[in-house]
Amino acid sequence: MNNDFFTKDSFETRINCPICQTELIMRWQRDKIPYFGDVMYVTGICEQCKFRFTDTMILASKAPMRYELSLKEPEDLNARVIRSTSGTIQIPELGIEIEPGTVSQAYVTNIEGVLQRVMNVLITASKWALEDEEKLARSQELMSIIGDVIDGKRTITLIIEDPLGNSAIVSKKARARKLTPQEAEKLNTGMLVFDVDKSKLEVDISENVLPLGEEKAGEK
Repeated sequence: MNNDFFTKDSFETRINCPICQTELIMRWQRDKIPYFGDVMYVTGICEQCKFRFTDTMILASKAPMRYELSLKEPEDLNARVIRSTSGTIQIPELGIEIEPGTVSQAYVTNIEGVLQRVMNVLITASKWALEDEEKLARSQELMSIIGDVIDGKRTITLIIEDPLGNSAIVSKKARARKLTPQEAEKLNTGMLVFDVDKSKLEVDISENVLPLGEEKAGEK
């Protein structure tokens, strides 16, 4: 891709709406975000059918990275977490995996903040599962475990993997290593990705928090 394409701070392009084929104006706005560097916001709303498209493209990519931290001390909950739109978070002991989707948002928080986000998802999931005793019990079990972790009564491991290298756990205790090309290939990015080696456009669309033993949608 021509790097000159991203030199302007803002511009517009025109395409045909994928739904109704009416001309659709795409607006591109460049910005700089702490910890993530240069990004490009892309937005478009079709005036005819109201189709909406939004995306955040991180313009800089680094080596694909994996960070891992075992939460053994109360102060470990204060470790800073930088999760980009291409970062995948895992808690192996709970069977939880949070993959990026097309509406993923980048954020900077601490590990306790990540656990609170997971807790909020589980609270919502438990409301949906009121008629399924097994899923309700599993959601409540996970919430109880996370509560114990926040209270310093239980040890778990937090892992962040990012094929674009824009996510991290900032702690002296965190173990960091580069991902192999094969490991990075298996990860979702949650955004539009132009792979120059494959010469094709790929779109990752998953955004899941899955308890252990449950399969992803579409898999058998």
